[in-house]
This record gives sequence, structure tokens and C-alpha cells, in this order.
Amino acid sequence: MDKIFTPPIPTDKEGKAIVAPYPLRKVEAVLARSGFNVIVTTPEKLEKVVTSKGTKVIGINVHDPRGIEPVSAKLSMIFGGGETWTAKFFDELGEIVSRLKEKYHLKVVIGGAGSWQFEKDPPSWADVIFLGHAEVDFPEVVKRLEEGEALPKIIRGKYPRKLEDIPPIISPARGGEVQITRGCPRGCWFCSVTPDTFISFPIDYIMKEVQVNMKAGIKDVSLITDDMLLYGTKRLNEVNHDAIIRLYTELKRARVDYINFAHISAAPVKLSPKTVKAMSEIAEWNEERAVSPVVGLETGSEKIFNKYMKMKAFPWNYTHWKDLIVEATAIMNESYIFPCYTMTIGYPEETDKDVEDSIKLVEYIIDHEPIAWIFPLPVIPMGLSKIRDNPLPALERLPSRYWDLLYLSWKYDLKITRRLGNAIAYTSKNPFIRSIVTYMIDKVFNTIEWYFERLKETKGKSALEYKDLNLNTTYGVIWSIFQLFKLAFSSSSLSK
Repeated sequence: MDKIFTPPIPTDKEGKAIVAPYPLRKVEAVLARSGFNVIVTTPEKLEKVVTSKGTKVIGINVHDPRGIEPVSAKLSMIFGGGETWTAKFFDELGEIVSRLKEKYHLKVVIGGAGSWQFEKDPPSWADVIFLGHAEVDFPEVVKRLEEGEALPKIIRGKYPRKLEDIPPIISPARGGEVQITRGCPRGCWFCSVTPDTFISFPIDYIMKEVQVNMKAGIKDVSLITDDMLLYGTKRLNEVNHDAIIRLYTELKRARVDYINFAHISAAPVKLSPKTVKAMSEIAEWNEERAVSPVVGLETGSEKIFNKYMKMKAFPWNYTHWKDLIVEATAIMNESYIFPCYTMTIGYPEETDKDVEDSIKLVEYIIDHEPIAWIFPLPVIPMGLSKIRDNPLPALERLPSRYWDLLYLSWKYDLKITRRLGNAIAYTSKNPFIRSIVTYMIDKVFNTIEWYFERLKETKGKSALEYKDLNLNTTYGVIWSIFQLFKLAFSSSSLSK
């Protein structure tokens, strides 16, 4: 299945990746600036590069190597708790790296957004787990590894405090990614970027990275930010309309085709509807070419909100939260921004009463029939967050009303997915993938609601029926598809 949904990245004759994830491109630029000979390659070409280039240090960028990020944890939980593909692929890569390390006496360092998952239990073959940003300390770590020096297993990188510390990328990033802000000043306890110093990158810096991507034939731009409307601001109670519109204008002037962005918050949308409207008009979004950024909905509980995310609604507060969300969603929808709302559920002190408040919030949103998806996710104690000492979520520890919230949300999500089926399929450039997505939406999604209803009725216990599901073998995939169709058709028959 990985060959269909995650095909290998093309490489050149030397094994260099033609495009790569943005974080790897950033590390590449940092090391190149310090005089290192750097090759960014793919897992499939790693052995070739190591044997032909006299490699001394292998660096691995990880996002979710243990399959415990919020989305992975949730999907694994509701489908039986088995190993995720990300975890399986990382283990397979680890076997290759371990063999190369032993044969060529290499040093291995693991870093990236998911490196926190190894802070307490690192792989035996890793010499260093590097936590945090690479700009300040990482070149020195690599130098000392090359020289054979023994280093602490866990190293925390310092945060870069000024723009001069952060070189722009020098090779193309996958999906046309460029970073426009770093950090977030809202201070949510569950968020791993909260400790970062907030930086807005100047437009000339951003355009330099855009040009690197465009020279490689990448005409789309994906703006990396934890809040699109914080770009260029110095305070949470304002939106820098001129800076944002100038950025979008420069992107279109450079003949960028499609402008996407990762995250936005509800509060600044309400603060400056004119900015949202202008962004949409410049980017030429429409229903076929809309954007679906992640937006934090988090909770409907006053207790949970005021403890873990008090600044989420600033310059408003919890009492305005539900109306703020509805108003902001309407503003976004009018400009073809269809938000993916994420909720964090499962804090240690969270009770069914707190989840009931979240259910009421979701019902209030649904009553207004917005174009939006709502995803209640188990809250994860990510290593750089303020809740890093909390236990990982487990099915038996979630409040029982979680399953009611999940059913309510997914029922509405499926309705929106069916409505926007063609637009969702359009996001893939691969015709085969588009046909699969279209078929799944048309045939399977129409009848899968029963599965979430069973989760609600059994308080999640029905998920255990699928704990032995194995999507990592051909037989497992075929069997799983057969089960999906069998259950879909049986559920269709029952509904007649």
C-alpha cells in the first residue's frame, strides 16, 4: 500500500532527493552553511549513498516514528490499537540503518518534530536524539560525531533568537513548502511549538525560498505557520493586514499557481474579516480550489479551556468561544476556507461533564451547518509541551462520552466529505489516487457511519474486534477491503 499512497521520492544519479520535506531542507541549509558536505536522500537510496560517498554521520528526520501523534493515535485506537504504518516503516528503516552502522562504523542522529518520542526509549542504534531546532547547536553536534566523540544520548538544541541564525533553504521542498512564521505566543499547554520565540520571516526571505521551489518546477506554495493571521504582528490583539496582503500579492506576482497554508486561529479571523476576504480574492480560491487549514477548537469545557488554552480566544475569552467559532467559520466559508477543527480530549482531570460541554459546543456549530470538519483527538503529551509528563492516551482512560462526541463529529464530517467529494479528490495530482478517493467517498463513506455508531454504543470496545487487522501485507489489505465491502453492503441492506 505504501507504493500507492506514499510512492518513493525521485532521486538523481547520486541518490540525492529531487524534493524533500521542508525540515530536512532546513537542516541541509544549516549544515551547508557550516561547511559540511550534505546529501539529502530517501530511505530507498540510503544504502547506495552511504556506500558511495564515504558517509560518516546519518541524520534521520522523524515526524511520527512510534505512531503516537494525535491523528495516528486516534485512528489506531478506533481501529483496534494496532501498529501504525509510520511506526512500521520506521522500524524497517531502523534495520537498514543498524546494518549500515555496524558495517561502516557510522554515527546516527535522530531529530525532527517527532524526536521527542524517543526521549525516554531511544533505539539502540541511535547515538544521539536531537530535540528542538537545528540552527544553533546541530552543526557542532555533527562535527563532534564525525570526530568520534561520545555525546550525551539526548541533546536539546537552543532556539534561534534572530533571523540571521536561520538560513533559507537551498534545495526544493516537497509541496512547495516555505515557512512564514515560527512559534506561537498563545501558550497552549498541549502544543509543542509554544516555547519557540515567535518570528515572522521578511517577504524577501520567503520569496527566496519560493524561488528555490519554483526553479524546480513547483508552482504551488504551502505556507508553514502556526497561525496565518499572526504573520507580521507583534501582538495577539491585532492583524497586520498590509503585511499579509503584500505577501499574497508578491506570491501571485511571482506566478505562484495555488497558495495553501497550514494553520489559522478563529480569533484573528473575527478581528479582521477584510484580511481573510482579500487573501481569498488574491489567491483565487473557489470551491474546487479551496484551502482546509487546521484550526484549534479544542474543548467546550470552561474548566479545561481556562487551564490549558486560556489565550486561544484572545482578545476574547471562554464566554465568547462558541459564538467566536461560529462567526469565524462563517467568515472563512465565505472566502472558500473550509477549516479542519481539531479537539483535544483526555486530560487527566477531564470528566464526562467536560466532554458533555464539548458535545454542546459541536452541536451548536453543526446547527449553523458550516463547511468544516471536526476531529476530536486524544491529547498527546508531546515532549516539548507543558503536559509532557502526562500519560499517553488509552482507550480505557478516555471519558465515556468521548465516543458520543466522536460519533456526532464523524457523522457531520462524512456529510461534508460527501458534499465536497470532487474538490477533495482534486487535491491529488495522481489520477489513480483521485479515482480511489472518489470511489471511497461515493461508495464506502456513504455506509461507514454504522461503524462510529457501534463505537458510541460500546464505548469504544467494538474497536478491539479489529486489533489484529494487518494492513502491512498484501493479504491483510485484500482481507480488509473485503471486510469493508462486506460490512458496507450488509449495512446498506439493513438500512433498506
